[in-house]
Amino acid sequence: MTDIDLTPILGPAGAAIYIALGLIALYGMFCVILLVRRIAQKQFANDAAAGQFLDEVSKQVKQKNFDAVTEMCDTPAYWSKAVPQLILLALTNRKFGPAKLRRMLGEAFERDVLSDLEYRTSWVATVVKSAPMLGLLGTVIGMINAFAKIGAAQESGLDPKLLAEDISLALFTTALGLTVAIPLVLAGNMISVRIGKLQDSVQQYLGRFVDDLSEATAESGGPPS
Repeated sequence: MTDIDLTPILGPAGAAIYIALGLIALYGMFCVILLVRRIAQKQFANDAAAGQFLDEVSKQVKQKNFDAVTEMCDTPAYWSKAVPQLILLALTNRKFGPAKLRRMLGEAFERDVLSDLEYRTSWVATVVKSAPMLGLLGTVIGMINAFAKIGAAQESGLDPKLLAEDISLALFTTALGLTVAIPLVLAGNMISVRIGKLQDSVQQYLGRFVDDLSEATAESGGPPS
């Protein structure tokens, strides 16, 4: 029976795994950076900035000056932020009662903001799962090469040093896969915490706005609370 030489196949396959690990590591980092920036864009810089914005909005709402609130929210400084854009939606639908308005705003936030963040987060999770699997595949390919050399040792002779080098390189791919995955696991947890804080802050700020809007519309003969 003729032995099959797998070196022409396994050699390029090993190189392809290194390239794939590098590419998914870069994509994972790209997703993390993009998520951090998106979350920062959607929220206020700090509680003081949010409080100042909401105080001005509350003042105008209590005066029933809804056009001024619309103009303030529809400015470049607030185009990318979640709360001002949801306030615009609330003003457009202020004829509804507070319960329906809160539900509408929650659905809009889930659809327009959280869905995009969760989509990107799912790709980070995919990279975290794929990197160790690619590393393990590289280890398997390297071990196949090593065992192939052991099988041919009786005919050609085998230097143990070369075999050790093959095994070392094979195990290195697993280590490389874990090196890619572990930082992304930590980054993914950090992003989940930030998304949770974004949700909490949006709910808090919108709750305050809806209360003020409900009082203003009730005083002007709007829908009862």
